[in-house]
Amino acid sequence: MVSAAEQLAANLNFGALGKAEELKKRIWFTLGALIVFRLGTYIPLPGINPDALSGVFQNAQQGIIGLFNMFSGGAVERMAIFALNIMPYISASIIVQLLTTVSPTLEALKKEGEAGRKKINQYTRYLTVVLAVFQAYGIAVGLESQPGVVSDPDWFFRISTVITLTGGTMFMMWLGEQITSRGIGNGTSLIIFGGIVAELPGAFVRTLELGRQGAISTVIILGVLAMAVVIIAFIVFMERAQRRLLIQYPKRQVGNKLYEGQSSHLPLKLNTAGVIPPIFASSLLLIPTTIASFMQGTGPEWLNRITALLAHGQPLYMTLYVALILFFCFFYTAIVFNPVETADNLKKHGGFIPGIRPGERTAEYIDYVLTRITVVGAAYIAAVCLFPELLISYAALPFYFGGTSLLIVVSVTMDTVSQIQGHLLAHQYEGLVKKSKLRGGRRK
Repeated sequence: MVSAAEQLAANLNFGALGKAEELKKRIWFTLGALIVFRLGTYIPLPGINPDALSGVFQNAQQGIIGLFNMFSGGAVERMAIFALNIMPYISASIIVQLLTTVSPTLEALKKEGEAGRKKINQYTRYLTVVLAVFQAYGIAVGLESQPGVVSDPDWFFRISTVITLTGGTMFMMWLGEQITSRGIGNGTSLIIFGGIVAELPGAFVRTLELGRQGAISTVIILGVLAMAVVIIAFIVFMERAQRRLLIQYPKRQVGNKLYEGQSSHLPLKLNTAGVIPPIFASSLLLIPTTIASFMQGTGPEWLNRITALLAHGQPLYMTLYVALILFFCFFYTAIVFNPVETADNLKKHGGFIPGIRPGERTAEYIDYVLTRITVVGAAYIAAVCLFPELLISYAALPFYFGGTSLLIVVSVTMDTVSQIQGHLLAHQYEGLVKKSKLRGGRRK
């Protein structure tokens, strides 16, 4: 028998959006925040020569700089105040999550509930400032090493660059938190999503221009579009895939009443790690290429040889790329999902998996199932990211057509749409409650 909640979800339509005033306010706030982010990507750092910077970026855009430029919506290419984007905050969050698994103090804070979570978030903000300062100083020194990019290379330029870029990162972190609390969707993910989507039209136009000039054949362009549609459909299917473990709750007596045992499901996502593995794998592999591009061929011979082997399309690059994705899928899944903690929570609330003894046996079974589905999820992530990489290396297409960018765009879109549907469902529930109260009042 279909429940009332399932009936509401099945009849849900976006025509009810006009009646959900709270949801409309959240959507408008999110759009306004993303517009502020886009405006900030066009405000350049002081003391920069745009023409010289454009020439340097053309030589380095295939390295990690090109990857960060994709995430920042072109802010790195223009060396804007938001050039660091939200990446230091993401790095700090991952580092704090890693430390939580090895530090008893942080692990105890995590178990304190809301108060502990706020304190961990505060530590994450402090670490974000430290990482942003180091990265901003490295950018300032790197810009000074390029001839003609900086008008007056001195300590004043370095200090002003560090303050400006760090301030931009802190503002982006605050803006992401505001979107999460007052808008719709995850603020950090939406900022990266906005940067990628904003550059997609320009990348598409440049690709068509290359086709018009004969640099890329029409067959390849049509193949890219067809591949993008197939990959998007495949990502949607795999991201919604779950393995549901049946959880049974025994009968319980409250006073003189005996309540029947209930059953629910423990959903285990096929891709628990999300988009972190391809981002980390791409960043690590592009570091040698970025260093070599800044040295402009004057570096040691071994670095130039490694850079050549790690170029797009090379067998070593593809092999390491897949290996790192697989490693980070398992590694990050082990960080964000703790089978022992889940089994303990089930035992505390009287829940158990039929046929499995509560406690240690349940934790071993959950870990066994999670490992098996992570194998499938890691293979899916590797396939989604590998095939577009082969096409990019063959046709010299922009980063925006890569599997990482498609994975981020589709995942964030699905999460945001799911939250919108949740708000609409809550709005319909409120309407039903109000109607039932009115009818009850009339009967009296």
